[in-house]
Amino acid sequence: MTDHAVSLTEVELRRTHFQLGPIQLEVPKGYVTAIVGPNGSGKSSTFKLILDLIKPQKGEIKLLGKNIAEADDWQTKARVGFLPELFSPHDDRLKASSKTEFVKKWYPEWDVNRYQELLRLFEVDDSIKLGKMSKGMRRKYEFALILSHHPELLLLDEPSSGLDPLAWRTMIEVLHRYMEPGDRTILMASHIVEEVKRLADYIVFMIHGRVLGVYEKDELFGSWHAFYVHGEQVSRKRVQVMPGNCGIEEAGGGMLRVITRMAPDAEEWCGQEGITITHRQALQLDDILAILVEQERTRLRS
Repeated sequence: MTDHAVSLTEVELRRTHFQLGPIQLEVPKGYVTAIVGPNGSGKSSTFKLILDLIKPQKGEIKLLGKNIAEADDWQTKARVGFLPELFSPHDDRLKASSKTEFVKKWYPEWDVNRYQELLRLFEVDDSIKLGKMSKGMRRKYEFALILSHHPELLLLDEPSSGLDPLAWRTMIEVLHRYMEPGDRTILMASHIVEEVKRLADYIVFMIHGRVLGVYEKDELFGSWHAFYVHGEQVSRKRVQVMPGNCGIEEAGGGMLRVITRMAPDAEEWCGQEGITITHRQALQLDDILAILVEQERTRLRS
């Protein structure tokens, strides 16, 4: 068996005004992986490719060890729960309970007790028509629906969109419990920093259709730092060669703020160079993303 729940090998999707890839991405089993990037980066298209809802021009996609393009891929998809960012309006006239009756026939592991438990937990009435539900209520219902067949893999596209703070906290708790057995996997796309910090084990940065890197979360936050050094002690030109340098700016009071993506190496280098770090600050996820976006824009302009 593969150690990867999802793998994309040199996958390309070309559209008139957008190209996704080539993407090389491996999502490890038993962990939560979060895709982070600005709107239009290709996150939702990546989910559709993984589920074979759209076809790539190039590359191979494997889902739970199986080639997703194979004729019997429905058996593999039955082991997956997918929560899209936007829901189709075609079933707005249906009662939620009617949709549930249809959907559950496709899943041999459907658990009505789990379904009812989640409805109670999220305070959802499935006798209401889907089109009459608020955005948050609809998301809670769909969330209960995808979890009720005990999927091995969850694909979550902006899972907390429309949720109030209490429902958001409940969702986080449910997902933590979902992962407790140790053999389940979540691949999610999210722009909520706190959500990524609470859930993710690995973070994927996707910008302009390209995967810029896959990082273990704790390692990522331990590597990206801002170092403050005295400009009187060291010139801007001198710190340009600091390991992992991603930017230098004036910080006031004669200080230079140097951003590095290799904090341990940069700290060692400063010690060797006799440069005193007066203050250091770990960067937040949105800070790191902003730097990567700007670097990618610079690359595209060059």
